[in-house]
Amino acid sequence: MKKILSGVQPSGKIHLGNYFGAIRQHLEMAKDHEAYLFIADLHALTTIRNPEEMRELTYELAVAYLALGLDPKKTVFFKQSDVSEHAELCWIFDCITKIPFLERAHAWKDAQNNKKKEASVGLFNYPILQAADILLYKPDFVPVGKDQKQHIEMSRDIAQNFNNIFGEVFKLPEEYIVKEVAIVPGTDGEKMSKSYGNTIDIFEDEKVLKKQVMGIVTDSTPLEKPKDPKTCNVFALYKLIATTEETKMLAAKYKKGGFGFGDAKKALLEKILDYFGPARKKYTEIYKKKDYVYNVLEDGATRAREVAAQTLNEAKKKIGY
Repeated sequence: MKKILSGVQPSGKIHLGNYFGAIRQHLEMAKDHEAYLFIADLHALTTIRNPEEMRELTYELAVAYLALGLDPKKTVFFKQSDVSEHAELCWIFDCITKIPFLERAHAWKDAQNNKKKEASVGLFNYPILQAADILLYKPDFVPVGKDQKQHIEMSRDIAQNFNNIFGEVFKLPEEYIVKEVAIVPGTDGEKMSKSYGNTIDIFEDEKVLKKQVMGIVTDSTPLEKPKDPKTCNVFALYKLIATTEETKMLAAKYKKGGFGFGDAKKALLEKILDYFGPARKKYTEIYKKKDYVYNVLEDGATRAREVAAQTLNEAKKKIGY
C-alpha cells in the first residue's frame, strides 16, 4: 500500500479553498493509502503568538477534519508539536543546507516583499522544517496545493543532499496535485486565502456564510443580458460542489439571460449548505467532545512517533551519533 503525508496549518476557519484544494484529497486518498495527516502547529508559530488562539485554532482544525470524515483508526492524525523528531531532524537538515538554497523559496521572497509579514528566521527556515515533516515518514505522495509544489521539490533536494553526504536514508516523495481544483477562487477572484480575507468558511453560522457568498465580486452585466459562466467567480465555486448535470443547467441559465448574479449566489449558498450539511451538524456535535478530540490527537502522536523515531535513528546512525 502506498503512503501519503500532508499537513495543514491551524491559521483560521476552514474554508472552501482548504477543502477543495487539500482536505478533500487528503480524505479521499486516505481510503486506499497508508495516511499520515498532521496539524502543522510548529509552522503556525511564524504568525500566531497568542497561546489561546493557537489552542483554539488547533482544536477547531482537528474537529473540522473529524467532521468532514477523517477516520482516526485508519489515518494517523496528530499535532506536529507532539512529535519532537520533526524539530530534531530539522536541525540536522539545517546543518547541511546552504543559505542561497533557502533564499530562492517563494514564501521567503513574498515575505520580504510584503511589509505585513514578519520575515523571521522561522519563515526563512520553513522549507527545512517542511522537509523534516515529510521525510520522517518516507511517503510516496504528498497531496498539496499548486503553490506548495516548490516546497516538495526542495524536500526532495534536501533528502538527496543528505543521502549523498551520509548514505541512503530518505525516500524522494512526489507531490500530488489535483489540477482542476489546484487554485480555488475567493470572493474577490484571487486565490481563496485567510490572509486575503476573501474566504467562504464551511462551518460558520449560516448568516455569516450567506454574507460571505453574497459578497462575491461579479461584473456589472445587467440581469436580462446573457453572461459567460467561464469568467464568473460564483460559477467557478458552484461547479466544484455541484454534479455535472447541475453545472450544465446553471451554465444554460447564464447564457440564456434573465438570470442575475444574485440568483447564482443564492444557488451557490443552497448548494454549500446541502453539500456540507451533514459535516456542519457533525462539527457541532464533535466540538463539545474535547476528551474525544484530544485522545484522537494523542493516539495519533504515539503512532506517528514510532515511525518518526525509527527514521531519525537511521539518520543519526549514518551521521555518527
